[in-house]
Amino acid sequence: MRYGYIGLGNLGGHLAASLLRRGFEVVVYDRDLTLAERHRAMGGIVAASPAEVAAQADHVFTCLPSPAVSEAVLAQILPEMKPGAVWIENSTLSRDDILRLAGLAAESGIQMIEAPVTGGVHLAARGEITVLMGGDKALCEAHRPALEAIGNRLFHMGPLGSAAIIKVITNMLAFIHLKASAEALMLAKRGGLDLGQAWHAIAASSGTSFVHETEGALILNGSYDIAFNIDLALKDLGFALGFGKEFGVPLDLASMTHQTYVAAKAAYGGHAQSPEIARLLEDLLKTDLRAEGFPARLE
Repeated sequence: MRYGYIGLGNLGGHLAASLLRRGFEVVVYDRDLTLAERHRAMGGIVAASPAEVAAQADHVFTCLPSPAVSEAVLAQILPEMKPGAVWIENSTLSRDDILRLAGLAAESGIQMIEAPVTGGVHLAARGEITVLMGGDKALCEAHRPALEAIGNRLFHMGPLGSAAIIKVITNMLAFIHLKASAEALMLAKRGGLDLGQAWHAIAASSGTSFVHETEGALILNGSYDIAFNIDLALKDLGFALGFGKEFGVPLDLASMTHQTYVAAKAAYGGHAQSPEIARLLEDLLKTDLRAEGFPARLE
């Protein structure tokens, strides 16, 4: 079975590479041709356009930065996709976008699986990211070998739109945890503690979190480089707040965290790294959060 993969950025590039490592034939495309060429060296077939990917592949993955880009790419691939082909979307989209785009695909006889991923770029690089699936269960099972190539934990959440909800929830929690970790580290620093030792103590305590143990380490290094920017965080938090209104759930922590990201964007720009929300505290208090022995990137 030959898959196409469109969108080879920080996340999609690793997911496509995982498919290649597991022996799948993969036709790749990215508007940044240098990203596509990296996959040629791994055995990928480089296409000149999204339409060419669809024409050469049995099924097509996408991993793209926004609903608008997903829709634009979908318009290019649908006319070229083979009868019975499946579109597998790794992007983080809203539930409404998923249902609307799935409807457009269905009009062309194409079925959709939503398969957003969570856990971080470093886990995607190892093929160990979590895959959240939405759509027909039998269809998801038919593509399980490919989905297991990109991630080691798969969860079928229900019909189309279900994975979008849980993905937004997981990202919302991650952003809240990041804000909490930054505040905790600043308390430790201003309290006169050895910051590296404090990080380790928190990591070994009931107060730890996945985000503290990963993104918190990048704050202490000063790189903040999680390969996920403030604009993407604001997009996902916007989805979460929208669900809060729709489902009648007050999201106090998410709302406060959203405002923190708005402030960080104003201060550092939307392309700044998500953990740079910690810089707001550092700049306000003129106190850096640095400690020796912490990595610049997660491996």
